[in-house]
Amino acid sequence: MSMSVPRLFRRMVDDASVLPPGGALPRQAVDEHRAHRAAWYGDLVGTLLVPAADLDDLRGVPDPADPLAIGLVGELPVVRARLAKWARGVPAGLDGADLAQIEVPVAKRGEDPIPGLTALLELARAWPTLPVYAEIPLTWGLSNALDVVAEARAAGVLVAAKFRTGGLAAELFPTPVELAAVICACHERDLPFKLTSGLHHAIRHGDPDTGLTHHGFLNVLVGALIAADGGEVVDVAQVLGNTDPVPLIEAVRPRRHDERPLWIGFSSTIVDDPVRDLGRLSLIHPVVPS
Repeated sequence: MSMSVPRLFRRMVDDASVLPPGGALPRQAVDEHRAHRAAWYGDLVGTLLVPAADLDDLRGVPDPADPLAIGLVGELPVVRARLAKWARGVPAGLDGADLAQIEVPVAKRGEDPIPGLTALLELARAWPTLPVYAEIPLTWGLSNALDVVAEARAAGVLVAAKFRTGGLAAELFPTPVELAAVICACHERDLPFKLTSGLHHAIRHGDPDTGLTHHGFLNVLVGALIAADGGEVVDVAQVLGNTDPVPLIEAVRPRRHDERPLWIGFSSTIVDDPVRDLGRLSLIHPVVPS
């Protein structure tokens, strides 16, 4: 394990380069993912995420001599069908792939998340050793859904929550207060969570091309640390809204050798972006052997 990446940042970034809007071809994505994992910052990178509907495109790409951890992302019927085939044996051409996790949206915005969540938990119980991420919309029914996920996790189901923090429209970006409330709600329930979409860069910033303001993953990390230490929603929201990197760096630097609490990490279609940002902030750097 490389000392170039402190414990606080390890496996924080799942590789979503195959997913929209990344859209990398499977062989290209696998080659680049292996290069990321072999690089000095390799401990920063987690699982390669693959659309469940496009899993066949990966046939023949993984190397059985060097197994590749993949995560399936998609709607429940498609993921369920893929797992049913996997249960009968590793599909042909995928014997170099290790199934590491699944990620499934349980509802669309405005829908009751409970029916979809109930169905996903049924699948999770049938695969008791496979980590499952339930993507829950940050809208109506959220609190009840978090209770259900937390109860299942407390009963031994390997399930965690997942939330979107961006997209193609302003309403898909939660405000700092909204995201802070979710982070604190997960802490209150002892429920780990993952984030996806819009978190390419470390510090909260405006995108000049779209005019949308994106959350920063370093802001989220500090917010999770504050929540884990018993901070209130207002404290976490203040950090999430901060655009000054200095206090964020000062907050994480003394904790960089700690385990990352509460927040599992996030998915990024461009792994190079978080690597560059953490490097510019001097939070990760190559260690030259003496």
